[in-house]
Amino acid sequence: MAKLGRLLTAMVTPFTERGELDTEQARKLAKALLDSGSEGLVLSGTTGESPTLTREEKLRLFAEVRSAVGHRGNVVANTGNYSTAESVELTREAEKLGVDAVLLVVPYYNKPTQEGLYLHFKAIAESTHLPCIVYNVPSRTVTALTADTVIKLSKIENIVGIKEASGNLEQAARVIQEARPGFLVWSGNDGDTFPMMALGGYGVISVASHLVGLQMQDMMQRTVKGDMAGAAAIHRRLLSLFSALFIVSNPIPVKFAVNEVGFRVGNPRLPLTPLDEKSAAQLRDVLKKHRIDLPVRVPGAV
Repeated sequence: MAKLGRLLTAMVTPFTERGELDTEQARKLAKALLDSGSEGLVLSGTTGESPTLTREEKLRLFAEVRSAVGHRGNVVANTGNYSTAESVELTREAEKLGVDAVLLVVPYYNKPTQEGLYLHFKAIAESTHLPCIVYNVPSRTVTALTADTVIKLSKIENIVGIKEASGNLEQAARVIQEARPGFLVWSGNDGDTFPMMALGGYGVISVASHLVGLQMQDMMQRTVKGDMAGAAAIHRRLLSLFSALFIVSNPIPVKFAVNEVGFRVGNPRLPLTPLDEKSAAQLRDVLKKHRIDLPVRVPGAV
């Protein structure tokens, strides 16, 4: 199985001014992110506006980014949704396109039991040879994976880790302690990355790495090497940006920020709307205080 990186960016999905999928910008953004600290990319996740992408658009996005990055970085496709059958089908199609792994979000809206969640993820994992990362984000899905269920899922060979975005460090610590050896825990919140790695977590699936990927990579490598004071200093410095990127619902702020620094990715699709002026002014002020790692050659275009 592919060795998945510690710093994976949950990549925004670029759209044209008409709101169409912009595969050219997606290819350029994918390469720019790998140039600025990311080791891999998660496509069509929460930050990638998965609920508004058609199945055909998701597959085009997976194929274009896979082609663009080659073997430079891992491509992780979010193929999970509220339907087990649809998730299995999309996972199989993504595997044919050569992605390195899949992300599987907790089914939203239909509120399954823990047994239902276990059987859902088990069925998808058994349908593919790809490494699977389960994604716990109860603020979006209502239903949360419990530590017991995650530990049980970790016994399935190709379920290799979890994106833990609950903000519950106690649960993350228990999973790190009791899951099978080698099971990986990525933080799903930028602000939790340092404390979660201090507990033994593996890395982060990040939003802020669109902008400060090299600095986040530095923080993570310092943590791994035991330079906790140095890592903590970087973490504290970046906290204002981590918070500002969630001033309203993700990915509205990060899309604004990436556009603002000169890399065109378009507006979000409805029902998400562009960032309001008050929030935009606040985010601009925060951006001015940070060094931006994303390589931008020409303002307004790449």
